[in-house]
Amino acid sequence: MAFHVEPHGGAAYGGLVRILLFLGLLSTLLSSCAVPAVTADTPTTASRTVEAYAETFATPGIAAALISDGDVDLIVRGRDGAGAAITPETRFRIGSMSKSMTATAIMLLVQDGSVELDDRVVDRLPEFTMADARYEQITIRQLLSHTSGLSLQTNDEFALPAPRTTRAVVAELRQGRLVAEPGARFEYHNTNYSLAARIVETVSGQPLDDFLRERLFVPLGMHDSLSVDACDRTVDELAPGFSVVLGLAYVMPEMPGRCGGNGGVVSTLADMVQWLHFNQGTVGAALLERPLLDELHAMQPNASPYGLGWQRLAPDGGDAPGFVSHGGTLATFTGSMAFASATGRGVVVLTNGVGSPGELAQNLISESEGVPPKPYENPLGVANSILSVLAAVALLLLLVTTLRAPRWAAGRRSAPTPRLLLRLFPLTLVIVAGLVIPLTPALLRGSVNWQYWVIDLWLFPLLDLLGAVLVLGGISALVSRIVALQRGQVLLRRGRQGPSQPAEPV
Repeated sequence: MAFHVEPHGGAAYGGLVRILLFLGLLSTLLSSCAVPAVTADTPTTASRTVEAYAETFATPGIAAALISDGDVDLIVRGRDGAGAAITPETRFRIGSMSKSMTATAIMLLVQDGSVELDDRVVDRLPEFTMADARYEQITIRQLLSHTSGLSLQTNDEFALPAPRTTRAVVAELRQGRLVAEPGARFEYHNTNYSLAARIVETVSGQPLDDFLRERLFVPLGMHDSLSVDACDRTVDELAPGFSVVLGLAYVMPEMPGRCGGNGGVVSTLADMVQWLHFNQGTVGAALLERPLLDELHAMQPNASPYGLGWQRLAPDGGDAPGFVSHGGTLATFTGSMAFASATGRGVVVLTNGVGSPGELAQNLISESEGVPPKPYENPLGVANSILSVLAAVALLLLLVTTLRAPRWAAGRRSAPTPRLLLRLFPLTLVIVAGLVIPLTPALLRGSVNWQYWVIDLWLFPLLDLLGAVLVLGGISALVSRIVALQRGQVLLRRGRQGPSQPAEPV
């Protein structure tokens, strides 16, 4: 599933932005630990900007393109998960940038006369049902503009095991409820686009991948692009991405999740340049009528600044009149794209690691306009440093507590049981804290999901490490103290009974 940052400051991840803000606060404590941006001796300004980003976020591979008045500057650096050099033909998972393609697929059906944007979903997707009667009023437009009323609060998109098809996603909603009236307010929610993808499949009679390939990818010359339903589905000629911890990148399979329609497209830099050209109206003009293309980029009712698979923002989330953009975030791939038809400018960034590709995209655009780039900051890098220090300190303290258990018990052998239990209570709190800390991403969005112990292996592995240290170390220290107390009680009772007397001879 795609973890795309919402225009209004929330996150599809149900708290990703709040987590980043939380970690950002931590970063102020150790701002001096931040990894400095380092530039390389490369021939162009754009290349130096890309290299600085790679250094800051320890990103193994980057493919970027800057479009200006028809000219395309391609910048590639690094390697993929198989060790091969990145090229314009290297495949990447593009995450939520896939939404623009699903929305275009719907618009092609509108052009065909098969659907209308304001059709009710239930009229085009009879299998769709929910426990909330308001679901019958949801329209296709509301799905594409994230104003359907679907929410992470009542539909946990990150629950495992994840459904592997769009049909399974629809079936999972049968007991679901809405959090708002359809059309009333915006909330970025990936499932909206899984439903839209299922509409494409039902109306066209084709799997989404086949529809996109026949109606979009092949006509636009995007021959290396395809779509999958499951985020972690293996794809030919697609190397795995990376997770990055403390500046060290390691190959990691993509996290399981539902990606059909909302984040499942696999593409290349060369193909994504074609995609931007199409949206700028410079290629494929006969593919989709211009008014329908413009509607995709236009802000929708109660969804500002979101349109239909696009948003009217700069790639870094700031205001930029004339620009249309969208980002894409998975656990091991991130990217960003933006364009302005009026100026002919555009940018695509694809990476195979975590980071903030919208910042890189914005800097590339800024530099092309003669504006100095903004320095990169990596709050996650600093926060990971903090978490690793906390884990090391906790491990040391709990190890000392475990080893000193006999000495601790020696001074408390005669203490009453209630007082002993009170003395042991802090270690119980340590264990509880260890169980809860990995749930922080879920708690920040108001829910408790123990599956985040698994999810954090991809997103925040050091939360799992700290939690494991506290749980295992706390249990070790607690058990050691209890055992030491029991042994001490036995010795104390023996001492009170005095030495045993030898038996008298008969």
